[in-house]
Amino acid sequence: MEMVKPKKLEFLSDFVFEFFRVQEVVHSTAVGKGWWDGEANTGEKIALMHSELSEALEALRNGDPPDDKIPGFSGSEAELADVIIRIMDFASHFKLRVAEAVLAKAAYNETRPVKHGGKLF
Repeated sequence: MEMVKPKKLEFLSDFVFEFFRVQEVVHSTAVGKGWWDGEANTGEKIALMHSELSEALEALRNGDPPDDKIPGFSGSEAELADVIIRIMDFASHFKLRVAEAVLAKAAYNETRPVKHGGKLF
């Protein structure tokens, strides 16, 4: 008898599969545009992820106007998308299981106390 997966598990496995598919496209684009030419500097790649977060903060500080490259989205939306794109690119290059880790961490976070036991922020 075949085991039927609960709907929640189907959704989660779909998330991992689709995340991986997008991740591969993102990485292929980055490779094609020369971002992986030469030796990979992991510190630089992580700093670039951080810089995208800073750009999202700046967009919000400036009223979150429409993005200049994709005007159908706010600046913060575009910059947060850039963070995810950079993470996907990095994960693909280094064969990291980020999608699975997101699900594992989200499940773990469900077990944590409010504000992780009393942290102020």
